Amino acid sequence: MTTEEVAEVLRGVYDPELAIDIVSLGLVYGIETMDGEVAVTITTTSPACPMGDALYGMTEAVLHYAFPLAKVDLELTHSPQWTVEMAERAALEELGLVRR
Repeated sequence: MTTEEVAEVLRGVYDPELAIDIVSLGLVYGIETMDGEVAVTITTTSPACPMGDALYGMTEAVLHYAFPLAKVDLELTHSPQWTVEMAERAALEELGLVRR
C-alpha cells in the first residue's frame, strides 16, 4: 500500500455537505504508510462542522474496507484550520469560487 493508493481510496469519501471528495477539498492533511500500517490526518471545513463525526466515520470505514489487513490510525485535527485555498482548483470550480 502506497500513499498514492491511500489518496485514491480517499477520493471516494465525499464531504456530506459539499458533495466533493475530501482529497480535492484539501481536507486530507497527511498520509503515511509503513509496514502494513496507514496513518491519515484529516480535518473538516470548520471546527464546528456538524458532519465531522460522519466524515470521520466514512473515512475510517473506507480505509478499513480498502486495506482490511492494515492497522489504521485516523486523526481528526483542526490545526491548521482549513481554508478554501487548500482545495484543488477543480473543487473550487465545482463550488463556483473560480471560473472554469
